[in-house]
Amino acid sequence: MIRVGILSDTHMNNCTDEFRRQVEMIFAECSIIIHAGDLTDISVLNAFSGKEVHAVHGNMCNSGTQQLLPISKLLTIGGYRIGLYHGAWGPRPTIEERAWALFPKADCIVYGHSHKAVCHRIGDVLFINPGTFQSTGPHGAAGTYAILEIDDSANGPTANNGMHAAIHEVQRLS
Repeated sequence: MIRVGILSDTHMNNCTDEFRRQVEMIFAECSIIIHAGDLTDISVLNAFSGKEVHAVHGNMCNSGTQQLLPISKLLTIGGYRIGLYHGAWGPRPTIEERAWALFPKADCIVYGHSHKAVCHRIGDVLFINPGTFQSTGPHGAAGTYAILEIDDSANGPTANNGMHAAIHEVQRLS
């Protein structure tokens, strides 16, 4: 089983000690991290030392981060194709439509931008928006993230039965 930690919209100018402790606790069992943009600064990825990390830039990323990270990326994990992009370009109601057009052969599409957590299927495609990690959601809502589990023994995608995800709330450190 491959466990993938997914987050987006951290909106941080640096990698703080509190953020590092949070992600170490939350993503301890994840070997792969996906960040769907709006890190703001590339240093945020320093919190994931020792893990395989995939990230794209978002509209709020500084210019250095935008130069270092792509706008979109297609990954293959456990035999599944995962499309990754932030989703900031264009009207919000069509983020998933634009993503589907960008990654027509993906088994899973991960995006951010809206700060609204989503985890659902359209046909055989699993769509995941982990929401915003830093409690900047509507009305002071708690931060959220997603965990994607991939059964890598399933011999490749078969109606995506070997790929499942769930949204979780960020628990604050005491």
